[in-house]
Amino acid sequence: MKARMNPFAAAPALMKEMLDFSGKVQGSGLEANLLELVKIRASQINGCAFCIHMHTRDARAHGETDERIFLLNAWRESPLYTDRERAALAWTEALTLVSQTHAPDADYTAMRAHFSEEESVKLTLMIGVINTWNRISIGFQSIHPVTSRSEAA
Repeated sequence: MKARMNPFAAAPALMKEMLDFSGKVQGSGLEANLLELVKIRASQINGCAFCIHMHTRDARAHGETDERIFLLNAWRESPLYTDRERAALAWTEALTLVSQTHAPDADYTAMRAHFSEEESVKLTLMIGVINTWNRISIGFQSIHPVTSRSEAA
C-alpha cells in the first residue's frame, strides 16, 4: 500500500487549522479516556487503520487497558464499559453511520442522560472531528507507522 498524497504538504495552512481545532475539542474538558474510546470506535466503523493505530496507542498512554480496547468492537456485549461510555459509544455509532441511522431519538436520549448540553456538543464535535480525520486518512491512504519489518506486508 502506498499513500496517495500527504495532505499536510498539499494544504499546510488548512491542515494546521484542522489540527488546532482537533486539539481544542480534545482539550474541551471531556475525559481523555472517553474521547479515545470514541475515536477508536468511529475509526473501527470507518475502517481507518491509521487512526485505529494512533488512538489505541493514545488510549494505552492514558491508562486504558488492552482488554477494553480489544473488546471495544463488541462493547454492547461486554460489562467493561460504564453507562456514560455506553451512551457515548452509541452516539458515536449513530453519528458515524448517520446516513443509515439518522441519529435516533433513543440514542440521543441515552446520551443526554449522561452528558450535559455543553458536554453533548463537545462529544458531538469530537465525533465529527474523528470522522473527518478518518476521511482524510482513508481518502489519501495514510499509512500507519510500522515498527519492524516483520510487521510490514
